[in-house]
Amino acid sequence: MNTGPDVLAWLALAAVPGLGPDTARRLLDAFPDVASIFAAGRAQLRPLVGDRIAAALAEPPDPDAHRASLDWLAAPDAHLITWTDPAYPDTLRGLPDPPMWLYLKGDPDILRRPMVAVVGSRNATPQGRRDAEAFARTLAEAGLTVVSGLAEGIDSAAHEGGLAGNGTGVAVVGTGLDRVYPAKNRALAHRLAAAGALVSEFPLGTPPKPGHFPRRNRIISGLALGVLVVEAAPQSGSLITARLAAEQGREVFAIPGSIHSPMAKGCHQLIKQGAKLVESAADILEELNLPWALELAGHPDAGAGDDPLLQLMGTAPVSLDELATRAGLTVDSLSAMLFTHEMEGRVAVLPGGLYQRIF
Repeated sequence: MNTGPDVLAWLALAAVPGLGPDTARRLLDAFPDVASIFAAGRAQLRPLVGDRIAAALAEPPDPDAHRASLDWLAAPDAHLITWTDPAYPDTLRGLPDPPMWLYLKGDPDILRRPMVAVVGSRNATPQGRRDAEAFARTLAEAGLTVVSGLAEGIDSAAHEGGLAGNGTGVAVVGTGLDRVYPAKNRALAHRLAAAGALVSEFPLGTPPKPGHFPRRNRIISGLALGVLVVEAAPQSGSLITARLAAEQGREVFAIPGSIHSPMAKGCHQLIKQGAKLVESAADILEELNLPWALELAGHPDAGAGDDPLLQLMGTAPVSLDELATRAGLTVDSLSAMLFTHEMEGRVAVLPGGLYQRIF
C-alpha cells in the first residue's frame, strides 16, 4: 500500500490543483490504470477534464516534485490507499463522492472494522466532554472502533474514550498527515497513529482550510455504521456530518440536553428531524443490532466487581460529596468516573443527587 509501480502516478494525480474526487473517478473510469492517464495526450484528456487539468496531466510525473511524499511513504506505518487498492474500505465505495485515495498513518486493517462516529462541538461543555468520553468508551468496549475528527472539544473526548475502551481509534483530519491541527492535539494524534490510524484525503503539506473540514466529514460518516452527535450548536459542522450520515443511509443518534443550552439546540433539531434520541450507549447498540456488541455490552469486564470506587460505594445510596471524601478525589474526576459506570449499567442516579451501586 505504501509502495508500488503506480505510487508516483497516484501522488501526481492527487497533487493536481482543482482535481476533485468526481473528476478523478471520471478519469479512472476512462483509463485502465492511473499510469495510463499520464500517458494519454492532452487532446484525449481535454474532453474529460477541461484544458487546464489536461495540461497538468500531460506532464509526466516528476519524482523530485513528490520527494517529500515518497520519503513519507517509506515509513512502515505510512500508506497511500487508492480506489483500486484491495485495502480500500468497502464502506466508502458506495458513497456518492468517495475519496479516490486516502493517506493513512497507522494500521490500514483498522478501516475494515465496524465503526461508530462520535462528533460534536469544539466549544463543548464539561458535561458534553464527559458524555462523549463515556459513550465512546462503552461503545469501544462493546467492540466498535470510534472514529472522529481530532478537533477540540467533543472529538478529542471521543478519541480519549475510544482509546480507553479498546485501545484504538481512527481520526479523519482536514489537513495533510504531516501536520496536526489543532497543534494542542499532537500527542493525541501520535497515540491514535500508534494504536489505530490517522486518515486524510489531502496530500502532505495541505494546511487547515475552512472548506476542508466539511469535506472530511463525509469520510467520518461514511466509515461508520452510525453517527452520535453529543453537543452541537444550530449551525455546527457536526450537523453536516449528521446530514451526510442520513444521506449515506447511516443511523443518526443525538443526546438531548437542556432547552436553555445553546449546545443542545443542534441535537434537539436532529431529533425533531428523525434522529434517535439516546440516553445510553445501549440505545445505540440496540439500534445498530449487532449481536456480538450487545453480548459484550451485556457482560461487564471481569474485574468490574473489584473496582475500588464500586467497593467504596457499598450498597447504600451515597452523595457525591460523601463519595468524594471516601475516595479522596475531586468532584469533577469522580463525576466522570461515575458517569462511565452509569453508562455501563453499574451505577444508578437517584433523586436528590444520590448514587447507588446496582451491580
